[in-house]
Amino acid sequence: MQRFTCPTCGTRAYFHNMTCTCGDPLHYDPDRRDIVTEAISCANRDAIECNWTAAQEGTLCRACALSHVVPDLTVGENARLLASAERAKRWVLANLGNWGWFTSDDPGRRPHFLMLSENTGGRSQQITMGHEDGEITINVTEADALIRLKRQLELGEQYRSMVGHFRHEIAHFLFDRLAVSPDFLTGFRALFGDERADYGEALQRHYESPRDPGEDYITSYATSHPHEDWAETVAHLLHLTDVADSFCSTHLAMPGVPDDYHPYAEDDAERLLNSAAEIAIAVNDINRALDNSDLYPFVLTLPVREKIAFAHGWLKNHLSRGA
Repeated sequence: MQRFTCPTCGTRAYFHNMTCTCGDPLHYDPDRRDIVTEAISCANRDAIECNWTAAQEGTLCRACALSHVVPDLTVGENARLLASAERAKRWVLANLGNWGWFTSDDPGRRPHFLMLSENTGGRSQQITMGHEDGEITINVTEADALIRLKRQLELGEQYRSMVGHFRHEIAHFLFDRLAVSPDFLTGFRALFGDERADYGEALQRHYESPRDPGEDYITSYATSHPHEDWAETVAHLLHLTDVADSFCSTHLAMPGVPDDYHPYAEDDAERLLNSAAEIAIAVNDINRALDNSDLYPFVLTLPVREKIAFAHGWLKNHLSRGA
Protein backbone atom coordinates (compact mmCIF):
# COMPACT_ATOMS: atom_id res chain seq x y z
CA MET A 1 0.00 0.00 0.00
CA GLN A 2 1.36 3.40 -0.99
CA ARG A 3 2.34 6.11 1.46
CA PHE A 4 0.02 9.06 1.92
CA THR A 5 0.33 12.63 3.18
CA CYS A 6 -2.18 15.17 4.41
CA PRO A 7 -3.03 17.50 1.49
CA THR A 8 -3.14 20.45 3.89
CA CYS A 9 0.11 20.17 5.87
CA GLY A 10 2.07 17.34 4.26
CA THR A 11 2.20 15.23 7.43
CA ARG A 12 2.42 11.45 6.95
CA ALA A 13 -1.07 9.95 6.74
CA TYR A 14 -2.09 6.32 6.84
CA PHE A 15 -4.73 4.55 4.81
CA HIS A 16 -7.23 4.34 7.68
CA ASN A 17 -6.62 7.76 9.28
CA MET A 18 -9.72 9.84 10.01
CA THR A 19 -8.04 13.09 11.06
CA CYS A 20 -4.62 14.66 10.55
CA THR A 21 -2.57 16.06 13.43
CA CYS A 22 -3.24 19.49 11.89
CA GLY A 23 -6.93 18.96 12.62
CA ASP A 24 -8.23 18.49 9.08
CA PRO A 25 -10.52 15.51 8.37
CA LEU A 26 -9.03 12.86 6.12
CA HIS A 27 -10.83 10.71 3.54
CA TYR A 28 -9.66 7.99 1.19
CA ASP A 29 -10.84 8.49 -2.37
CA PRO A 30 -10.88 5.06 -4.08
CA ASP A 31 -11.00 6.57 -7.58
CA ARG A 32 -7.95 8.77 -7.03
CA ARG A 33 -6.39 6.14 -4.73
CA ASP A 34 -5.25 8.95 -2.47
CA ILE A 35 -6.05 10.79 0.75
CA VAL A 36 -8.16 13.95 0.41
CA THR A 37 -9.57 16.49 2.86
CA GLU A 38 -12.51 17.97 0.94
CA ALA A 39 -14.99 15.15 0.35
CA ILE A 40 -18.41 13.73 1.12
CA SER A 41 -18.12 11.29 4.00
CA CYS A 42 -19.41 7.74 3.99
CA ALA A 43 -22.57 7.39 6.08
CA ASN A 44 -20.65 4.87 8.20
CA ARG A 45 -17.90 7.33 9.13
CA ASP A 46 -19.03 7.77 12.73
CA ALA A 47 -20.54 4.30 13.23
CA ILE A 48 -17.52 2.19 12.21
CA GLU A 49 -14.84 4.81 11.44
CA CYS A 50 -15.00 4.40 7.68
CA ASN A 51 -12.91 7.15 6.10
CA TRP A 52 -13.85 6.46 2.45
CA THR A 53 -15.61 9.02 0.31
CA ALA A 54 -19.21 8.68 -0.81
CA ALA A 55 -20.89 9.88 -3.98
CA GLN A 56 -23.73 11.72 -2.23
CA GLU A 57 -24.53 12.99 1.26
CA GLY A 58 -26.04 10.34 3.52
CA THR A 59 -24.95 7.38 1.36
CA LEU A 60 -22.46 4.61 1.90
CA CYS A 61 -19.08 4.42 0.21
CA ARG A 62 -18.57 1.75 -2.43
CA ALA A 63 -16.93 -0.58 0.12
CA CYS A 64 -19.60 -0.33 2.82
CA ALA A 65 -22.37 -0.58 0.21
CA LEU A 66 -21.18 -4.11 -0.60
CA SER A 67 -22.14 -5.28 2.91
CA HIS A 68 -25.79 -6.29 2.53
CA VAL A 69 -26.06 -7.73 6.04
CA VAL A 70 -24.31 -6.51 9.20
CA PRO A 71 -24.61 -7.68 12.81
CA ASP A 72 -26.60 -5.93 15.52
CA LEU A 73 -24.16 -3.25 16.65
CA THR A 74 -25.86 -2.86 20.02
CA VAL A 75 -24.87 -6.40 21.02
CA GLY A 76 -21.58 -7.07 22.80
CA GLU A 77 -18.45 -6.14 20.84
CA ASN A 78 -20.16 -6.29 17.45
CA ALA A 79 -19.57 -2.60 16.65
CA ARG A 80 -15.84 -2.89 17.29
CA LEU A 81 -15.57 -6.19 15.45
CA LEU A 82 -17.47 -4.96 12.40
CA ALA A 83 -15.32 -1.82 12.27
CA SER A 84 -12.17 -3.96 12.28
CA ALA A 85 -13.52 -6.39 9.67
CA GLU A 86 -14.68 -3.58 7.36
CA ARG A 87 -11.27 -1.97 7.71
CA ALA A 88 -9.66 -5.18 6.43
CA LYS A 89 -12.19 -5.32 3.57
CA ARG A 90 -11.41 -1.75 2.51
CA TRP A 91 -7.69 -2.57 2.45
CA VAL A 92 -8.23 -5.58 0.18
CA LEU A 93 -10.58 -3.68 -2.14
CA ALA A 94 -8.09 -0.83 -2.42
CA ASN A 95 -5.35 -3.32 -3.33
CA LEU A 96 -7.51 -4.90 -6.02
CA GLY A 97 -8.39 -1.44 -7.30
CA ASN A 98 -4.80 -1.14 -8.52
CA TRP A 99 -5.71 -3.78 -11.10
CA GLY A 100 -9.06 -2.20 -11.91
CA TRP A 101 -11.31 -4.50 -9.88
CA PHE A 102 -14.59 -2.95 -8.66
CA THR A 103 -13.54 0.56 -9.73
CA SER A 104 -15.57 3.08 -11.71
CA ASP A 105 -14.01 1.67 -14.88
CA ASP A 106 -15.00 -1.91 -14.07
CA PRO A 107 -18.34 -2.80 -15.71
CA GLY A 108 -18.51 -6.26 -14.14
CA ARG A 109 -20.70 -7.39 -11.28
CA ARG A 110 -19.72 -6.91 -7.65
CA PRO A 111 -19.80 -9.32 -4.72
CA HIS A 112 -21.94 -8.65 -1.72
CA PHE A 113 -21.07 -9.52 1.83
CA LEU A 114 -22.92 -11.03 4.76
CA MET A 115 -21.00 -9.66 7.74
CA LEU A 116 -22.16 -11.95 10.54
CA SER A 117 -21.29 -12.25 14.22
CA GLU A 118 -21.39 -15.30 16.45
CA ASN A 119 -22.90 -13.06 19.13
CA THR A 120 -26.56 -12.41 18.28
CA GLY A 121 -27.60 -11.38 21.76
CA GLY A 122 -28.90 -14.86 22.46
CA ARG A 123 -27.34 -18.25 21.87
CA SER A 124 -24.03 -18.15 20.03
CA GLN A 125 -24.36 -19.18 16.37
CA GLN A 126 -21.83 -21.02 14.27
CA ILE A 127 -20.75 -19.21 11.11
CA THR A 128 -18.99 -20.78 8.16
CA MET A 129 -17.08 -18.33 6.02
CA GLY A 130 -17.45 -18.92 2.32
CA HIS A 131 -18.66 -17.81 -1.10
CA GLU A 132 -21.65 -18.85 -3.15
CA ASP A 133 -22.96 -17.21 -6.31
CA GLY A 134 -21.54 -13.76 -5.53
CA GLU A 135 -22.42 -13.83 -1.83
CA ILE A 136 -19.50 -13.83 0.61
CA THR A 137 -20.04 -14.73 4.27
CA ILE A 138 -17.56 -13.27 6.75
CA ASN A 139 -17.43 -14.05 10.47
CA VAL A 140 -16.63 -10.69 12.06
CA THR A 141 -16.00 -12.44 15.39
CA GLU A 142 -12.57 -13.37 14.04
CA ALA A 143 -11.68 -9.70 13.97
CA ASP A 144 -10.86 -10.34 17.64
CA ALA A 145 -7.14 -11.10 17.55
CA LEU A 146 -7.21 -13.55 20.47
CA ILE A 147 -10.10 -15.56 19.03
CA ARG A 148 -8.39 -15.68 15.65
CA LEU A 149 -5.07 -16.80 17.16
CA LYS A 150 -6.81 -19.54 19.13
CA ARG A 151 -8.42 -20.90 15.95
CA GLN A 152 -5.18 -20.61 14.03
CA LEU A 153 -3.48 -22.81 16.62
CA GLU A 154 -6.38 -25.27 16.74
CA LEU A 155 -6.32 -25.65 12.96
CA GLY A 156 -2.54 -25.79 12.75
CA GLU A 157 -2.38 -22.91 10.26
CA GLN A 158 0.73 -20.88 9.55
CA TYR A 159 -1.21 -17.71 8.87
CA ARG A 160 -4.71 -16.45 9.64
CA SER A 161 -5.93 -12.87 9.40
CA MET A 162 -9.02 -10.89 8.44
CA VAL A 163 -7.21 -9.54 5.39
CA GLY A 164 -6.39 -13.13 4.48
CA HIS A 165 -10.03 -14.19 4.85
CA PHE A 166 -11.19 -11.42 2.52
CA ARG A 167 -8.51 -12.16 -0.06
CA HIS A 168 -9.40 -15.86 -0.06
CA GLU A 169 -13.17 -15.44 -0.28
CA ILE A 170 -13.04 -12.64 -2.85
CA ALA A 171 -10.78 -14.90 -4.94
CA HIS A 172 -13.73 -17.30 -5.34
CA PHE A 173 -15.81 -14.44 -6.69
CA LEU A 174 -13.00 -13.42 -9.05
CA PHE A 175 -12.99 -16.97 -10.41
CA ASP A 176 -16.66 -16.65 -11.31
CA ARG A 177 -15.97 -13.37 -13.12
CA LEU A 178 -13.00 -14.79 -15.03
CA ALA A 179 -14.59 -18.15 -15.88
CA VAL A 180 -16.76 -16.60 -18.58
CA SER A 181 -13.67 -15.38 -20.48
CA PRO A 182 -12.40 -17.42 -23.44
CA ASP A 183 -9.39 -19.61 -22.64
CA PHE A 184 -9.55 -19.08 -18.87
CA LEU A 185 -10.91 -22.49 -17.90
CA THR A 186 -8.61 -24.34 -20.30
CA GLY A 187 -5.54 -22.77 -18.72
CA PHE A 188 -7.01 -23.08 -15.23
CA ARG A 189 -7.71 -26.80 -15.47
CA ALA A 190 -4.25 -27.52 -16.83
CA LEU A 191 -2.73 -26.08 -13.64
CA PHE A 192 -5.34 -26.46 -10.90
CA GLY A 193 -7.41 -29.44 -12.04
CA ASP A 194 -11.09 -29.82 -12.90
CA GLU A 195 -13.17 -27.53 -10.68
CA ARG A 196 -16.27 -29.61 -11.54
CA ALA A 197 -15.13 -32.34 -9.12
CA ASP A 198 -17.56 -32.82 -6.22
CA TYR A 199 -16.78 -30.03 -3.75
CA GLY A 200 -18.50 -31.48 -0.69
CA GLU A 201 -16.78 -34.84 -1.01
CA ALA A 202 -13.42 -33.15 -1.56
CA LEU A 203 -13.71 -31.08 1.61
CA GLN A 204 -14.85 -34.09 3.61
CA ARG A 205 -11.77 -36.02 2.49
CA HIS A 206 -9.59 -33.06 3.36
CA TYR A 207 -10.91 -32.70 6.89
CA GLU A 208 -10.76 -36.47 7.49
CA SER A 209 -7.20 -36.77 6.17
CA PRO A 210 -5.42 -33.46 5.43
CA ARG A 211 -2.63 -33.69 2.86
CA ASP A 212 0.79 -32.15 3.01
CA PRO A 213 1.09 -29.35 0.42
CA GLY A 214 4.32 -30.83 -0.94
CA GLU A 215 5.73 -29.16 -4.05
CA ASP A 216 2.42 -28.54 -5.83
CA TYR A 217 0.41 -26.46 -3.37
CA ILE A 218 0.95 -23.33 -1.29
CA THR A 219 -0.99 -24.69 1.73
CA SER A 220 -2.60 -27.91 2.91
CA TYR A 221 -6.07 -26.45 2.35
CA ALA A 222 -5.16 -25.80 -1.28
CA THR A 223 -4.89 -29.58 -1.80
CA SER A 224 -8.58 -30.10 -1.05
CA HIS A 225 -10.16 -28.95 -4.32
CA PRO A 226 -9.22 -26.87 -7.42
CA HIS A 227 -11.48 -24.05 -6.20
CA GLU A 228 -9.58 -23.88 -2.90
CA ASP A 229 -6.24 -24.18 -4.66
CA TRP A 230 -7.20 -21.15 -6.75
CA ALA A 231 -8.42 -19.15 -3.74
CA GLU A 232 -5.29 -19.86 -1.73
CA THR A 233 -3.08 -19.08 -4.73
CA VAL A 234 -4.80 -15.76 -5.41
CA ALA A 235 -4.66 -14.82 -1.72
CA HIS A 236 -0.91 -15.40 -1.72
CA LEU A 237 -0.48 -13.43 -4.94
CA LEU A 238 -2.21 -10.53 -3.20
CA HIS A 239 -0.16 -11.01 -0.01
CA LEU A 240 3.11 -10.93 -1.90
CA THR A 241 2.22 -8.05 -4.20
CA ASP A 242 1.11 -5.95 -1.25
CA VAL A 243 4.24 -6.81 0.75
CA ALA A 244 6.41 -5.67 -2.16
CA ASP A 245 4.30 -2.57 -2.80
CA SER A 246 4.34 -1.54 0.86
CA PHE A 247 8.12 -2.02 1.01
CA CYS A 248 8.72 0.05 -2.12
CA SER A 249 6.34 2.82 -1.06
CA THR A 250 8.54 3.49 1.97
CA HIS A 251 11.48 4.11 -0.42
CA LEU A 252 13.52 1.33 1.15
CA ALA A 253 16.05 -0.39 -1.09
CA MET A 254 17.79 -3.74 -1.16
CA PRO A 255 19.61 -5.98 -3.65
CA GLY A 256 17.18 -7.86 -5.87
CA VAL A 257 14.51 -5.15 -5.79
CA PRO A 258 14.78 -2.61 -8.62
CA ASP A 259 14.88 1.09 -7.78
CA ASP A 260 11.56 2.89 -8.29
CA TYR A 261 9.80 -0.47 -8.51
CA HIS A 262 5.99 -0.54 -8.80
CA PRO A 263 4.74 -4.06 -8.02
CA TYR A 264 1.12 -3.51 -9.07
CA ALA A 265 2.33 -2.28 -12.47
CA GLU A 266 4.61 -5.30 -12.96
CA ASP A 267 3.71 -7.54 -15.91
CA ASP A 268 6.41 -10.15 -15.26
CA ALA A 269 5.09 -12.40 -12.49
CA GLU A 270 8.46 -14.07 -11.98
CA ARG A 271 10.18 -10.76 -11.33
CA LEU A 272 7.36 -9.76 -8.99
CA LEU A 273 7.69 -13.01 -7.02
CA ASN A 274 11.47 -12.78 -6.87
CA SER A 275 11.28 -9.23 -5.51
CA ALA A 276 8.57 -10.10 -3.00
CA ALA A 277 10.50 -13.18 -1.85
CA GLU A 278 13.68 -11.14 -1.28
CA ILE A 279 11.73 -8.65 0.80
CA ALA A 280 9.93 -11.35 2.79
CA ILE A 281 13.17 -13.18 3.58
CA ALA A 282 14.78 -9.95 4.79
CA VAL A 283 11.83 -9.11 7.04
CA ASN A 284 11.76 -12.71 8.28
CA ASP A 285 15.37 -12.22 9.41
CA ILE A 286 14.42 -9.03 11.24
CA ASN A 287 11.49 -10.72 12.94
CA ARG A 288 13.68 -13.60 14.05
CA ALA A 289 16.06 -11.10 15.65
CA LEU A 290 13.11 -10.05 17.83
CA ASP A 291 11.97 -13.66 18.36
CA ASN A 292 8.80 -12.97 16.36
CA SER A 293 7.10 -15.21 13.81
CA ASP A 294 8.13 -15.00 10.18
CA LEU A 295 6.31 -12.44 8.07
CA TYR A 296 5.85 -14.98 5.27
CA PRO A 297 6.41 -18.60 6.36
CA PHE A 298 5.73 -20.22 2.98
CA VAL A 299 7.86 -21.72 0.20
CA LEU A 300 7.34 -20.66 -3.41
CA THR A 301 8.05 -23.86 -5.34
CA LEU A 302 8.09 -23.93 -9.15
CA PRO A 303 4.55 -25.40 -9.47
CA VAL A 304 3.22 -22.79 -7.02
CA ARG A 305 4.97 -20.01 -8.95
CA GLU A 306 3.37 -21.24 -12.18
CA LYS A 307 -0.07 -21.07 -10.58
CA ILE A 308 0.57 -17.60 -9.15
CA ALA A 309 1.81 -16.40 -12.55
CA PHE A 310 -1.38 -17.67 -14.20
CA ALA A 311 -3.53 -15.89 -11.61
CA HIS A 312 -1.46 -12.72 -11.93
CA GLY A 313 -1.87 -12.58 -15.70
CA TRP A 314 -5.64 -12.82 -15.46
CA LEU A 315 -6.22 -10.61 -12.42
CA LYS A 316 -3.99 -7.79 -13.64
CA ASN A 317 -5.37 -7.81 -17.19
CA HIS A 318 -9.02 -8.68 -16.60
CA LEU A 319 -10.39 -5.43 -18.04
CA SER A 320 -8.63 -5.92 -21.37
CA ARG A 321 -9.93 -9.50 -21.45
CA GLY A 322 -13.50 -8.47 -20.79
CA ALA A 323 -13.80 -10.18 -17.41
